[in-house]
Amino acid sequence: MRFLATCDPGLEEIAIQEVFELTRNKAEIHHKGAIVFEGEEEDIFVLNYFSRSINRILILLEESEFQDLKDIHRKIKAIDFSSLIYPTQTFAIRAERFGTHNFTSLDVAREAGQAVIDSYLESKNHRLKVNLKKPNITIRVEVRENKFFVGLDTTGEESLHKRWYRKFSSKAPLKSTIAYAMIKIAELKREESMIDPFCGCGTIPIEAFLYLNNIPPNQHRSFDFVKFFFLDRSKFFEVIEKARKNERKNGLKIFGSDIKKGEIEKAIKNAEIARVKINFFQGDATKIELNYDKIIADLPFGIRTERKNLKETYQGFFDNLKNYDWKKVVFITASEHLLPSLEISKSYEVEYGDLKAKIFVLTKK
Repeated sequence: MRFLATCDPGLEEIAIQEVFELTRNKAEIHHKGAIVFEGEEEDIFVLNYFSRSINRILILLEESEFQDLKDIHRKIKAIDFSSLIYPTQTFAIRAERFGTHNFTSLDVAREAGQAVIDSYLESKNHRLKVNLKKPNITIRVEVRENKFFVGLDTTGEESLHKRWYRKFSSKAPLKSTIAYAMIKIAELKREESMIDPFCGCGTIPIEAFLYLNNIPPNQHRSFDFVKFFFLDRSKFFEVIEKARKNERKNGLKIFGSDIKKGEIEKAIKNAEIARVKINFFQGDATKIELNYDKIIADLPFGIRTERKNLKETYQGFFDNLKNYDWKKVVFITASEHLLPSLEISKSYEVEYGDLKAKIFVLTKK
């Protein structure tokens, strides 16, 4: 099988590394925010259940250049959907379009949907039903300039980045996939101590605990692949059983602090839901002790939420860092102009929702 996995734009290399760690498959960048690789059907179960950096996993059915909408219809109709969809199952097309065209994404969805129906009629003499709200099968079609691809969505409507434990959220919460990427960039190890001094609702510390203890991040959710009759779904239960045996419950030196009491209360509640043990406490990042091996933080942007005196907060935090011993600081911000003069070791541009942000790395000399 050939797979396409979507991820946060700018963090493709993190996703490539994770795919190799989980499946030993070598992936490459397909386009910004997506990677491709060859694999086996078991990889569908493993990646959906274990992946921390991927948003969605598709089975690639078709990928080629096209001339017009009729060409897209012709190429999609040539796919044998009778081997992928039961006659009693419903389907929906989710289409996206990037570039300059004389048609819309709705036009693409309509043409692709008709092509699927026509293909099934031709092979099975049966008309598949469309259900746009709650389809059994979701087919994703993406058009980029003069190319398009068709993928069978194994994940489902809800992206993998939406974790089960985050019931109490901040106004501008960090995506769990970006939090994981920052943990990987920090090269956090089990024996090391870590703090997020701007922890908000606790995403970074919780993701660190789950990762270091081999706890699957997507264990309490549904997946669309359970509806795929052509897969040996019994293998999924083998993946779950193996995961349970590899989980650890050991204590880790993971801390989280925030200046707001309300944020700490949310973080504690989320940690309880996730069943992880993290030391959360209320504190000012410009004043607390920062004697930790790794410091990983989502700095306040002051864009989606109102925050006063951010310039002073940034300056105070980085001044405070000078007083303590640490190995590496990894932080993200979309307000680079607020940063004082720093000796940055490395930086990564990443799309943070509709914002352009950067992950920065400071290394102790």
